[in-house]
Amino acid sequence: MTIRVITVDDQPLYREGLATVLGTDPELEVVGEAGNGQEALELCARVRPDVVLMDLQMPVMDGVAATRSIKVKHPEARVLVLTTFDDDDHVFEALRAGAVGYLLKDSTGARLKEGVHAAARGESFLAPAIASKVLAELSRLRAQAPVGKVAESPFTEREAQVLALLVRGASNKEIGGALFISEGTVKNHVTAIFGKLKVQDRTQAALKARELGYA
Repeated sequence: MTIRVITVDDQPLYREGLATVLGTDPELEVVGEAGNGQEALELCARVRPDVVLMDLQMPVMDGVAATRSIKVKHPEARVLVLTTFDDDDHVFEALRAGAVGYLLKDSTGARLKEGVHAAARGESFLAPAIASKVLAELSRLRAQAPVGKVAESPFTEREAQVLALLVRGASNKEIGGALFISEGTVKNHVTAIFGKLKVQDRTQAALKARELGYA
């Protein structure tokens, strides 16, 4: 099935470049472009994309605000941030707003296409430099988790096992192999975990689980 993508960046030439790169993958189709967050929100309503490639620093409405609005109005759309900024403030603002992944503009075309496919599957996809920041934040939240919080966990024993592996960055296939269950069963458990944590993707699940002391 073709993955429908829109690109959001205030530089037209960069958007054209993205369309060229993504166009080399027969499974990807660029169905629209936007120059700011407000245009992106309006475009999502018209074309219903699977993945939104989102810059952060733009006029009218920035990428974080646009991501937050898109996740409220079009929760089925997966936002993949593509920006030059790798500082902590930008990273965590974007992830907390609902971005499923975070790539830097110096990424290769192959890495970009891999990220779009992962985002379409609802999987987290982070640049290596960003992943290290997220892991550091998870460790910090774990250290600050209130004693006894784990006892209040809403998860079944199996969900807790899946969550523990998810927090470590394991894929559904890897989780299934570790727990000797099918990928379909893993997916069902992940969906249940998302519901109990009130999140929409793996990165948010990992951050919130650590914050609450569940993993």
